[in-house]
Amino acid sequence: MSNPAAATVPATVSEAELVARLAAARTSMLAEIHKVIVGQEEVLEQLLLALLCRGHCLLEGVPGLAKTVMIQTLGRVLDLSFSRIQFTPDLMPSDITGTDIIQEDPQTHRRQFEFLQGPLFAHLVLGDEINRTPPKTQAALLEAMSERRVTCRGRTYELPDPFFVLATQNPIEQEGTYPLPEAQLDRFMFLVRVGYPTKSEEIEILKRTTGDHKPSLVRIFSAKELVQLQDLVRQVPVADQVYQRVVDLVHATRVAPSGGDRAHEVPEASKWLQWGAGPRAGQMLILGAKARALLMGRFHVTSEDIAVLAKPVLRHRLVTSFAAQAQGLTTDIIIDRLVTHFGS
Repeated sequence: MSNPAAATVPATVSEAELVARLAAARTSMLAEIHKVIVGQEEVLEQLLLALLCRGHCLLEGVPGLAKTVMIQTLGRVLDLSFSRIQFTPDLMPSDITGTDIIQEDPQTHRRQFEFLQGPLFAHLVLGDEINRTPPKTQAALLEAMSERRVTCRGRTYELPDPFFVLATQNPIEQEGTYPLPEAQLDRFMFLVRVGYPTKSEEIEILKRTTGDHKPSLVRIFSAKELVQLQDLVRQVPVADQVYQRVVDLVHATRVAPSGGDRAHEVPEASKWLQWGAGPRAGQMLILGAKARALLMGRFHVTSEDIAVLAKPVLRHRLVTSFAAQAQGLTTDIIIDRLVTHFGS
């Protein structure tokens, strides 16, 4: 069943119609998700922004915060193909990408290889406890996230469009885990921190999860409709001063070499950070800000959009120095100071 808010978007659409279209889609989608998920407004908004920007998300939080349920519910609300991969230490690359198997032609009795698709061949892929799989399997996932395709025995296979990886990891338990390499972390548009619910939210959670009520969810988007929304997001204009602000913010995270460009350097940043963000961080900030502007009812990006998205975009792209760790400065604290330095 398709929701009226998800009707096919015309080839030409006015700014007002575009804003109304996205606002209606957001309201419909969140209403369905909240039939299962209590609270977590900021987390759900960041997931929605990532979907509209063709981005991947990494959800981080302690066990029991419904990270997996949240993504499963999102998969049920979207009229997209969905698959779940439970990452374990013995998982091999072919277990997620697929593999060639020998098939016999019933007519000619000739045997030939046929590619059997793995769980990555879905629109929405849930990677549960992604840091529990070894680097070899993580590398196979990296190609899928970056190129939206997989390679098997020298042959390349395109993944469905749209394609999203929404992964979870536990930040506390480190035994038997393999920290994600920086290259793979950089492929995630957002690192979303899932926090504890409030007391009132927790009471509502207990009421919902200890009874026999099973909510019925309405599917909102089809694959075609979601791709159209993604294309519309890219039409949002961005002023030159916003581009400049994003570049200044990203450059401020980098330790400038001797004689390098220090015009917009924050003096303390060279002490706090060992490694800064690359150009992909700026791309994700701009795209996320475009989507957020539409969801907020605007057809232009503001500095506020950049400030709000700075943490989820930058926190996993920065490496703090020993001096920062000794002072208890987390990446979130450093990002706050950088955003304040350049104004909001």
